[in-house]
Amino acid sequence: MSAIAADPDAPATDRLPVLSPMLQRLAAERATGALMRDRGTLYLADGQVVHAESPATPGIDVLLTTGGTLRHEGWWDAVAQAGAGRRVGRYLVDSGHVPGGALELCHLGALYDAAFFALAPTGTPARFRYGVAHWIGPVRPVPVAAVERETLRRREFLDRIWPDPACDSAPLLRTAHGPDAPVPARQRRLLELVDGVRTASDIAQALGRSAFHILVDLRRLAAAGLVAAVRAQPLPAAATPRRIPLPEVTADPDIALLRRLRDALEAL
Repeated sequence: MSAIAADPDAPATDRLPVLSPMLQRLAAERATGALMRDRGTLYLADGQVVHAESPATPGIDVLLTTGGTLRHEGWWDAVAQAGAGRRVGRYLVDSGHVPGGALELCHLGALYDAAFFALAPTGTPARFRYGVAHWIGPVRPVPVAAVERETLRRREFLDRIWPDPACDSAPLLRTAHGPDAPVPARQRRLLELVDGVRTASDIAQALGRSAFHILVDLRRLAAAGLVAAVRAQPLPAAATPRRIPLPEVTADPDIALLRRLRDALEAL
């Protein structure tokens, strides 16, 4: 199993912005493995996206069990019986725990949700590990172009609701303004968890809901003036930790060679 590294992905000027040049190269070469980015991982098989995970959003296990589609015991039974063989999804259907159509819908929802966060702009280099497969196993592959198109659509949709992305990642607090109109029950439940500490991802995990759908509701609440992001306070100059310069030791020729190899790989 090998790994390659690339420069940070940057949008390209084309008919549609390129969210990840590296992902498009992997799709073109029909690669199989895991593309690891700063905010999530995309799993590919023959150049198509077969699964995605992100710490910003609940996984497929949470979405299945919280929604009542699957009992917790059924999930852990599937993991125990089929996790090592990377066929958890197939086992859930064959054992009667989850109907095939319900698994596909939930899996696609989890895939697009996690991909939205995984493909967010980042300054961290992406890395790909060839041959890596996810334990959920094959469910329904999605072309890379479809994943990127849906990610762009979601970004534009959020910006149309409320163009300030601050509430997407910062802790949230309720404002002193009362609603001019009744708040839907779904948004009221969300508002109950806005406490100045929780972020959108925390709320999604607590409710077992799609993190993107949580962002939609939060942007609507922000546009209505009901929630706001907690702005980080800059540290006083006296409190800013001083950076202590450390000598760089490169006398060992093996270390110097390894660093040159690393730099060459990251330039690919």
